[in-house]
Amino acid sequence: MRNILIVAGGAVAVAAIALGVFFGTRPSSTGLAPTAVAQTSDKSALLGILPGDHVMGDPKAPITVIEYASFTCPHCAHFAMAVLPEIKKKWVDTGKVKLIYRDFPLDQTAVKAAQLAECAGNDKYFGVIDVIFSTQAKWAVASDPIADLAKSLRIAGMGDAEVKACLANDAVQNGVIADYRSGETLGVSSTPTLFINGEQFKGARSVEELDAVLGKLAK
Repeated sequence: MRNILIVAGGAVAVAAIALGVFFGTRPSSTGLAPTAVAQTSDKSALLGILPGDHVMGDPKAPITVIEYASFTCPHCAHFAMAVLPEIKKKWVDTGKVKLIYRDFPLDQTAVKAAQLAECAGNDKYFGVIDVIFSTQAKWAVASDPIADLAKSLRIAGMGDAEVKACLANDAVQNGVIADYRSGETLGVSSTPTLFINGEQFKGARSVEELDAVLGKLAK
């Protein structure tokens, strides 16, 4: 399914039917059906901080940016490496914006990469995301993408045993799927998708575009 990511320009669209099969047929040793892991169907609640969310910046910052992304999405990697650092410096680090990162995996490889990020722990989470996106061009095209990615994550203290245990953990995978379901509820159909104080922005956005939006909200 990683071939779905190789498209020309714009955001990467999700193949809805394929993803329905992807999540809907997954066996679970816990007996928990994939549709049961969605945290809430209340859209207003989904546009705020949910239990288990990863928040960059001051949780009390007045502007809320929610990013839905897939670790195998090249446009998401570009956003993480070229756009987000500037937004972080100007808006997040100054206490004006909080950024909530949620997973919207486009394929099985992205699910596993998201699990590994979760298992790194809260204190290392955003650092691990940086590693995953900055090395995406290498590991995502490897014959065994997750094995290749795992080599880069050893600096986060994740050895072979930790990686194996993480990927076998149904609770962690269900959490990733819960993120995906919350995105579905909000109408996410491609990555990256941003919500800025509830307004949806699909596709890659430049620093200048986001500065303009955030500047209006900060007045």
